[in-house]
Amino acid sequence: MLETMLTGDPAADPRALRPGDGARARLAALLDEGSLVELGSRRRHEKSAFGLDSKRPDGDGVVAGVGRLDGRSVSVYAQDGKVLGGSLGEAHADKISRTLTQAVRGGTPVVGVNDSGGARIQEGVAALDGYGAVFTGNVAASGRVPQVAVLLGPCAGGAVYSPALMDFVVMADHATMFLTGPRVVKAVTGEDVTARALGGPEVHGTRSGAAHFTVGSEQEALDVTRRLLSYLPSSCDELPPVVDARPPTEVDLAELVPSDGSRPYDVRDVIAGIVDGGELLEVQPDWARNVVIGFARMDGHSVGVVANQAAWLAGCLDATASEKAARFVRFCDAFGVPIVSLVDVPGFLPGSSQELGGVIRKGAKLLHAYTNATVPRVTVVLRKAFGGAYIVMNSRSIGADAVLAWPDAQLAVMGAEGAADVIFRRRIEADPELREELVDEYRREAMDVGLAADRGSVDEIIDPNDTRAALVELLAARRPARARGFVHDNLPQ
Repeated sequence: MLETMLTGDPAADPRALRPGDGARARLAALLDEGSLVELGSRRRHEKSAFGLDSKRPDGDGVVAGVGRLDGRSVSVYAQDGKVLGGSLGEAHADKISRTLTQAVRGGTPVVGVNDSGGARIQEGVAALDGYGAVFTGNVAASGRVPQVAVLLGPCAGGAVYSPALMDFVVMADHATMFLTGPRVVKAVTGEDVTARALGGPEVHGTRSGAAHFTVGSEQEALDVTRRLLSYLPSSCDELPPVVDARPPTEVDLAELVPSDGSRPYDVRDVIAGIVDGGELLEVQPDWARNVVIGFARMDGHSVGVVANQAAWLAGCLDATASEKAARFVRFCDAFGVPIVSLVDVPGFLPGSSQELGGVIRKGAKLLHAYTNATVPRVTVVLRKAFGGAYIVMNSRSIGADAVLAWPDAQLAVMGAEGAADVIFRRRIEADPELREELVDEYRREAMDVGLAADRGSVDEIIDPNDTRAALVELLAARRPARARGFVHDNLPQ
């Protein structure tokens, strides 16, 4: 069975969160038991205006420090919504930015737990400059250490840009994230909207794409964060961790994918049949569903998977899917995670809405990300690869290390029906009954996978059930002996 989420059993785990637990308890629930070492626990702001001189809590509303996660060092901070509303002031910001700086210095991942109403208004521009320092820290860490934002409460105003600059955003069900809250929206535009409708997990998980994982409870949010980091190196200077290999889900891949290119299927079932344990940690599963991205393992080694989803929009690439896949490819390249691309794409989705939505610009992002990537990257053409989308989906022409194809695969400028209507237009107009015969002729003369193999666009035609074995050997042969260090940042899309 394809596993896409990991949840814990609170009753069995002494670290599990309980309702009403604060920032320290949240970090304790995330980290290995007893490993949290707090830094700056007595740090307090020095402001006196607007009554702040009587509100100087230790820690200034944020818990920061280091600990271990599955035995590996990690840098952490957690805002405390119960202390000054979790608002960010100068001292609060300094603790977070220092955590980011030290994470880069030590080569440790960063996990930031967000629960804040935004800037501390009483501190004025000092609070705004504090955000600037945090954002600078996020950018400096980008591509050097993995950064995960966990939203367990409100995240409003300038606060939203720190999660947006990080690599992954995990939202619990009650969390919200927006630039301007419902009251301001009502005052300025007259629109009456709830906080959840404005910036809840449904909005960012399905429509904006700002959230990479949306879950139910706080404990689930922390559990999926632990699982996510298990696939990743601690920094760009290390290789991803290796675990014991496990067999994939037992499935006949040759029977799973219909030979009729118009029939849908769930590509996640194909992924389950080739990766360790059949397990995929799918990223952004409910946004741009025509492409599937996520982390898996092959022979115990982490891989990033990018796959066209024939069950949604027939697997066409569009503006949002291109953007989604592009940043994922860029992240994998930054942190040395090999990329496996499973291709079944009829082309880019046509239409004025796509053109106006920037499909050219966003499609170019995916093209650039793949072409620029230096990690091992192997492509498997499952069924069809047509037009510009064939090129963009990690073809040999843009630097794929190897391209494999299944026996029924087809590679061409476009589908046979459309191509025949263009090439043989006059003959079909003169005798419409010739159309089917001419469509078959185009398939034989221009689309057969053997033709692509003859010219080297496909390296090898393989039996579908040999896919895993071939991928394991190819990735092993291309896997670097050591990490490469900093390659590039992970620019937000």
